[in-house]
Amino acid sequence: MSREPTIPDDAEHGNYQPRWHVVLYQPEIPYNTGSVGRTCVAVGAKLWLVRPLGFRVDDYHLRRAGLDYWQYLEWEVVDDWPALTARLPPNRHWYFTKFAERTLAEAELPGGAVLVFGRESTGLPTEIRTAAPERQLRIPTRDAVRSLNLSNSVAVALYEAVRQSGGTVL
Repeated sequence: MSREPTIPDDAEHGNYQPRWHVVLYQPEIPYNTGSVGRTCVAVGAKLWLVRPLGFRVDDYHLRRAGLDYWQYLEWEVVDDWPALTARLPPNRHWYFTKFAERTLAEAELPGGAVLVFGRESTGLPTEIRTAAPERQLRIPTRDAVRSLNLSNSVAVALYEAVRQSGGTVL
């Protein structure tokens, strides 16, 4: 049984407060970004895209991956990292990287947390991910796997945040 997608009433009036923020730093693949957008809609997170992007935001593939949910997505594009940190305080950032010693399971991701993910090809730049070593997180994988797909990583992290918040989404 399928249902029509709905958004919170307050979002229609510009009063929407996302539970979490997802930042994609210079994403390269529109399908990944579209899938991340769909996951953000599912849990009530806002998506932030940091330029340069590897695609146009009106790209067919981006919207196709987000299917009919893109219209409900709270999202914003910023020109660069300083523009993002001016809007989202760095003290709320959690940096996802395969180089982290701490696993996602060891972190508490409160409402309002900013989950930061790097480019598909190179991850987060060293200067960004090492700014707060205590807030670097990794998703455990076997050595045979270099990394998870970006959209899968975002889904794992967001649903851990949902689990920590009692398993409810708004």
